[in-house]
Amino acid sequence: MNSNKMNWDRLISDRRLGLEHIATGAENLRSDFQRDYDRLIFSSPFRRLQNKTQVFPLPGSIFVHNRLTHSLEVASVGRSLANEVATRLLPKYSGTDTARLLRHVGDIVATACLAHDLGNPPFGHSGEKTISTYFSENRGARLRPLLSEQQWADFTNFEGNANSFRLLTHKFCGRRDGGYAMTYSSLAATVKYPFSSLHAGEHGKFGFFASEEEIYRRIASHLGIISRPDGTFARHPLCFLMEAADDICYQIMDIEDAHKLKILGTDEVKRLFLGYLGEEERDHSRRSMKRLDDPHEQIGYLRSKIIGRLVKACAEVFVADEEEILAGEFRGSLVDRTPLAEAYSECSRTAWAKIYCAESVVDVEIAGNRIISYLLETLIDAVMHPEKNFSRLMLSKVPEQYDVHNPDIYTKLQGVLDHISGMTDVYALDLYRRLRGDTLPAV
Repeated sequence: MNSNKMNWDRLISDRRLGLEHIATGAENLRSDFQRDYDRLIFSSPFRRLQNKTQVFPLPGSIFVHNRLTHSLEVASVGRSLANEVATRLLPKYSGTDTARLLRHVGDIVATACLAHDLGNPPFGHSGEKTISTYFSENRGARLRPLLSEQQWADFTNFEGNANSFRLLTHKFCGRRDGGYAMTYSSLAATVKYPFSSLHAGEHGKFGFFASEEEIYRRIASHLGIISRPDGTFARHPLCFLMEAADDICYQIMDIEDAHKLKILGTDEVKRLFLGYLGEEERDHSRRSMKRLDDPHEQIGYLRSKIIGRLVKACAEVFVADEEEILAGEFRGSLVDRTPLAEAYSECSRTAWAKIYCAESVVDVEIAGNRIISYLLETLIDAVMHPEKNFSRLMLSKVPEQYDVHNPDIYTKLQGVLDHISGMTDVYALDLYRRLRGDTLPAV
């Protein structure tokens, strides 16, 4: 076997982080990978996603997506995509152990999809940017001499993806080794950027903090994930399926939400969505939509049709390029390689031009920037000067699981970021108001 190629027999492993000494393989009603999925569904970080912004402000009279509904939809699409891939690969591996293992890929990918946004701070992606720039542009810059190069890069490129891996694997105070004790395969499938912050580059993306790098290296070694000379790794192949499910959902659903909020008109959305279809399918879809009087139902019909097309197209790319993926040589995303890439790009261009700069979206970013910056400054001052009276009051409010009393500067700053990134939008706003004295607790 080619030593430079990954193989499914190692990539699909039920070994659990923190429980490596316990033998697995017992027959149960649920597989270990199903247990991973269920464990996340019932977890506190997953529940908190219901009060975290996806793109638009949390819903009033019109319901739009939050992080929870987005993650559930991504998991649904990811499971369908993975099962489609497994079905197409089974004939190739018929009669081998690989064929038996491939039946688990739907659960692994669905779990990775549930986990992919767990580490995102409040107020959408602008929350990540606010944390990063607090250290690179604002008062946090004074902490630079106290940290190593990699530790500083962790903060100035703060990444929800790396924070998700931390949430899943870190032993928080009072918790067990291995975090959520997930299987190695489910954990590896969540890491879109398998390298440290030292390789973040101009886009600022990376997959694990310095504090969790050894954990990722141990997982990668066991699964046979390719390690490159520059210190980066190839992706776990199933990560491409998680990424594709996320790409499909956020792009299509952001446009549908924008239609509900009247940011985009019905004719424009129809034009964008019909662009995914061939001429014959477009004619059929137009005839079908004439039977629906509600414009939102018409858009919903098209959305469902397009997601199905994208799932099939991405599965075809994955199977066709399986050898390239297993060799760690696949570049770009699955969506980019499909015949639907141009229609997808047109949706992306429209989203950047008309959705992500919409007044309501920008207002959330401005408010979130102010709130998170204030909380960072207040809490960091408290951990750096715990002898102050106000610091003692502040630190008494931080949950015990966050290690803000650790003598190590990097560790206590991570404790602050653990606390803030775990907040919901509503909690962060409420804490901001209480700390500023704008509101008082009810008696």
